[in-house]
Amino acid sequence: MSGEPYGECCGRFHAGLAEAPTAEQLMRSRYSAFVVLDAGYLLRTWHPETRPAELDLDRDLQWRRLDILSTSRGGPLDTEGTVEFKAHFRHGGERGVHHETSRFVRVERCWYYVDAAAA
Repeated sequence: MSGEPYGECCGRFHAGLAEAPTAEQLMRSRYSAFVVLDAGYLLRTWHPETRPAELDLDRDLQWRRLDILSTSRGGPLDTEGTVEFKAHFRHGGERGVHHETSRFVRVERCWYYVDAAAA
């Protein structure tokens, strides 16, 4: 997490008051949307070409920590970027880590999640 209060960090993106200016900020806001079970935001920020019709978020999955490992491009003037991260979780008493390199594109000043880059 960024250490900022929810409303100043990801809450403003979730509420539609601002757009994430970088791919990394979109990644962080999407992680937070998983934490607060905001499927609507996740779908809105998923590129239409790869977006599922719906999301069924698991209420028993507890997201604990997000570690950004690296970023490539994805700045305010870029049109694409990647973010490698590890998202730590607990589910049914078990701990786990979701490790992914996500691909993002910027269309008309808005960043969108595309998919996980092939390993």
